[in-house]
Amino acid sequence: MPEKQNKSPCLIKIVLDTNILVSSLMCDKGASARILDLVEDDVFIPYYTTKILEEYTRVLKYPRLKIKQQYMEWILLLIEQKGICMEVAIPSKNKMIDESDRMFYDLHKVAEVILITGNSKHYPKESSIMNPADFMKYYNSISQSTYAANLKN
Repeated sequence: MPEKQNKSPCLIKIVLDTNILVSSLMCDKGASARILDLVEDDVFIPYYTTKILEEYTRVLKYPRLKIKQQYMEWILLLIEQKGICMEVAIPSKNKMIDESDRMFYDLHKVAEVILITGNSKHYPKESSIMNPADFMKYYNSISQSTYAANLKN
């Protein structure tokens, strides 16, 4: 008798805008926090560059955010340990509302991954750029489809 396949959906590759990390630390019940939980569970693979990691570190240290050192260290370590570091050689020439978002956009294009952001208006309209709630709806739909397909096998 053939072995049942793993019921987990395939791993999803993502780039997280900094606001997703901040949001996940501010509210542990929202979609952003759930995304990081699933990174920890090896469901999502975060892609990052050294510049993105530096941006994460810089923003998470803002005094006004009042993020405890241990949480900041945990989230950065999570990204580094579970993620894939990939550098972008040539930046895109797309016009950006906020130039600081270019590094996320360019990595998402080069690595062919989903970009998750709370600032969708800062990016070109593309189906691979989603806010956290829409991304979780997308994930839940493919997760249910994969589960149903595996039950048939």
